[in-house]
Amino acid sequence: MCGPYKPLRAPEGCAPRPLAMVVMSCAIRQVTRSPAHRRAIAETAVQFLVTHKQRSSAMKTLCEMPGPGAARSAWDLLCHEGLARLHELQLEGKRKYGPVWKASFGPILTVHIADAALIEQVLRQEGKHPVRSDLSSWKDYRQQRGHACGLLTAEGEEWQSIRSMLAQHMLKPKEVTAYSDVLNQVVTDLIARLRNQRSKSNNKVVKDVAGEFYKFGLEGISSVLFETRIGCLEADVPKDTEDFIQAINTMFQMTLLTMAMPKFLHKIFPAPWQKFTASWDCMFAFAKGHIDRRMAEIKEKLSRRKAIEGKYLTYFLSCQNLSMRTIYGNVTELLLAGVDTISSTMSWTLYELSRHPDIQATLHREIKDILGDKLMPSYADVARMTLMKAVVKEVLRLYPVIPGNARVIPDRDIQVGEYIIPQKTLITLCHYATSRDENVFPDPNSFQPARWLNKHQSIHPYASIPFGFGKRSCIGKRIAELEVYLAVARILTHFEVRPEFKDTVVKPMTRTLLVPATDINLQFIDR
Repeated sequence: MCGPYKPLRAPEGCAPRPLAMVVMSCAIRQVTRSPAHRRAIAETAVQFLVTHKQRSSAMKTLCEMPGPGAARSAWDLLCHEGLARLHELQLEGKRKYGPVWKASFGPILTVHIADAALIEQVLRQEGKHPVRSDLSSWKDYRQQRGHACGLLTAEGEEWQSIRSMLAQHMLKPKEVTAYSDVLNQVVTDLIARLRNQRSKSNNKVVKDVAGEFYKFGLEGISSVLFETRIGCLEADVPKDTEDFIQAINTMFQMTLLTMAMPKFLHKIFPAPWQKFTASWDCMFAFAKGHIDRRMAEIKEKLSRRKAIEGKYLTYFLSCQNLSMRTIYGNVTELLLAGVDTISSTMSWTLYELSRHPDIQATLHREIKDILGDKLMPSYADVARMTLMKAVVKEVLRLYPVIPGNARVIPDRDIQVGEYIIPQKTLITLCHYATSRDENVFPDPNSFQPARWLNKHQSIHPYASIPFGFGKRSCIGKRIAELEVYLAVARILTHFEVRPEFKDTVVKPMTRTLLVPATDINLQFIDR
């Protein structure tokens, strides 16, 4: 059992230099004012400064930090399928070097942090406008094409302004409640599509459920952004939708490769960059087409003095005196973020429930007890499903959508553990490693939702943070959770979910995000 969590305190012996100066100045003033205490005060001040100097000199620099050399890092990344195994490299790095180590990611030197308490230290020093990471290839594309940065790529005051506007409609529980009806309509179509897809198999198997949930995620986020349906869950999916989904896959595959390659190699080996830009071109075109179409409908209604109803986010953005260029940039990135989060979480949730029929049965009972004869759960209903929340928490612990986040402290050096990390250093927060830390989570590789229901077990709050932390946390967290809860509740109401083959194990792989390495095929048996 884990010990109680202790709040972060400033590491002992790390008083900042200004404090030393204050102590000395106070001592000097006392010397001049109180001759009787001159010797005692002077000795105290000198002793403090000597101790402070000793403790400061004990701090280690980046040069003293362990880690593989540049050649070894390149070998691990490029010759050992390292780009697809970045989550596993976190575990290997922690075993070899401890909770803090440095490694090269192509031309970028990065410090890896794989301990919950140390991650907390980093995040509590990130400042007013947190910088996630450079995402250099994403920004290079936007500069090349003249596109605006959205919430994922913007920084500073620009990011803060956009974040504050979107938070009004995406983070407040009362606002999120209003999305229940439209998301339930999407879930209804998902159930129908699952029935259709399983009819193609003699054993009622739906092949590659991640692909189905990709379509579900896109339909869901589109209904929130545009308040219109785009046909992802129809029997025949529109070609532009299929192209958009494929573009997301390709873009994420090429993101790591284009960032790991020095820029001069893009001219020698142009294929990765060309695929990367073509994927983004497709995504921006898709978003622009739907935005323009919906805005034209709104404009036509306004010209006839008709009221605009609903929670249409793009219309909300258009009322904030933002340029259309800024709206295109933000909506494209919101579409992108909404799809993978839902697809990954839904796929792994049903995968683990299919492998643990006892937990699935208990969750089904909870759903039936709360819903009774109701066919569709509401926001208030799923808010009462404690096991449901624990199941999703445990899934996101084992399979965090973003296995490693990043921070850059642009304006000052920071202390993390025994190291001083220079400003502008890329810091990788190894969430996959911390969420499988046996010191925090006993039997860390097993699926145990009950660990989140144990009131006597204190879990470090930074050990598993799948939606991030603070100002740079996922702005769509509440909507994503609602969509997953509604979908899982209704799927388990209609079906018992079983694996296609009992002993099949599906492992994760890194594709910028954490995704299933092979298809997840599941049986959907009518209840």
